[in-house]
Amino acid sequence: MSKKSISIVIPNYNGRNLLEAYLPYTFIAIENAGVDYEIIVVDDASTDASVEYIKEAFPLVKLMVNPQNNGFSYTCNQGIGAAQYELILLLNSDVKLSLDYFEHQFKYFEAEDTFGVMGRIIDMEGDHIQDAARLPKFNGLKLKTAYFYYTDKPDDKLYTFYLSGANALIDAAKLKQVGGFYELFSPFYCEDMELSIRAWKVGWKCYYEHQAICRHQVSASTKNYKTAQWVKSIYYRNRFYLHALHLDGLALLGWYIQITLIDMLPKLLVGQFWIWKSYIELFKNSTLIKQYKNRLKNLLAENNSQITIFNVVDKINDSVANKNITRFDV
Repeated sequence: MSKKSISIVIPNYNGRNLLEAYLPYTFIAIENAGVDYEIIVVDDASTDASVEYIKEAFPLVKLMVNPQNNGFSYTCNQGIGAAQYELILLLNSDVKLSLDYFEHQFKYFEAEDTFGVMGRIIDMEGDHIQDAARLPKFNGLKLKTAYFYYTDKPDDKLYTFYLSGANALIDAAKLKQVGGFYELFSPFYCEDMELSIRAWKVGWKCYYEHQAICRHQVSASTKNYKTAQWVKSIYYRNRFYLHALHLDGLALLGWYIQITLIDMLPKLLVGQFWIWKSYIELFKNSTLIKQYKNRLKNLLAENNSQITIFNVVDKINDSVANKNITRFDV
């Protein structure tokens, strides 16, 4: 099994304490991997002492600083553009890597059609699984995760619908070819799902490796942002964006009808008025969505691909038909 060099890209916003707690484990894990590496921290205009702390405590880190706060997608893209090595690990600042984290993942990149692989995400204390392989499904025309799943068989490769942006190890050339994250989704949410869908539609594969383990401090990276209702409105808005990008024709029309009748109107009737902002921004930003949709069409044409989101869902579901898997609810 050949190993590849790795660029670790860590977006940071007011995460000085998280960096102090977990970045040392990142250094240990990558040193244990025995490969050439670099660690890039991209600071998204933090107002705490993150920048000063990195300069003082981790002089080997390549530090980039956004002049203003631009959100997760933009921040990651700065690091992706600067990355020099064969693989890129997109890593949240609130993630603690296990000492042998990389050891079980290099095998996936022996296949030419691998886009990336993610590891098992568990609680900071205990072994409760927060994130594993994801199986997709449609509720009507709304795309969702049906359930998480995994297998304990070390040689059984599992697809995942999408790679978690918290710990995604990705082929650098492919990541740059697809254009990194779409900044339409700033400040956060759904950008990792959309990126993985884009890769699947090109014809590349996303995997889950159960033996690669990391710990995650729940909600640590988003707690600095405004109110719970604001965060919820961004989540719904970005879910709307994702469907508008990847559905076409009658499916797209049917989806618009579905979200109006099932998402928007019922929530307004019970006083959840934050949904109105999400819904209006979908139409307000239609021109921008069209621009990103054209980028996607050009990407698929360049790769001679006619794969649809429905093909992707079918492929992943078919892959588990004869596998002995453990599943649990999202």
